[in-house]
Amino acid sequence: MTNIESPANKRIALVAHDNMKREMLEWATEHKDELKNHTLIATGSTGKLIADNTGLTLERMRSGPLGGDQQIGARISEAGIDILLFFWDPLEPQPHDPDIRALLRIAVVWNIPVACNRASADFILSSPLLGEKYQRRVPKY
Repeated sequence: MTNIESPANKRIALVAHDNMKREMLEWATEHKDELKNHTLIATGSTGKLIADNTGLTLERMRSGPLGGDQQIGARISEAGIDILLFFWDPLEPQPHDPDIRALLRIAVVWNIPVACNRASADFILSSPLLGEKYQRRVPKY
């Protein structure tokens, strides 16, 4: 096993399926005072929606179906993302489902916290570890 240090200023990825974008926006609006203390990365349309409506600064990747999910996954594998907040719609089939599965798999492989709904995002954001450095353990591959 090896350790990867997550900084106190976390790098948080925000991803939401179309049917979940409104919920992600509501959640980000409620928590913008905490989120502004961290580096935010988002897929294209989710990032635009959040930036336009909250004033939060985000780095925007491509839209999920156009490779944004894969860009987020690559950033996770390079230790450039510490937390994944991915509000996905379990009831709606997605044409880019293999990309979604790959993103969730890579988050688990690299041992980063993943929130798939509002409640789990609330728990992550309220964790006492959020504003501190954290050593996460990953296998040596």
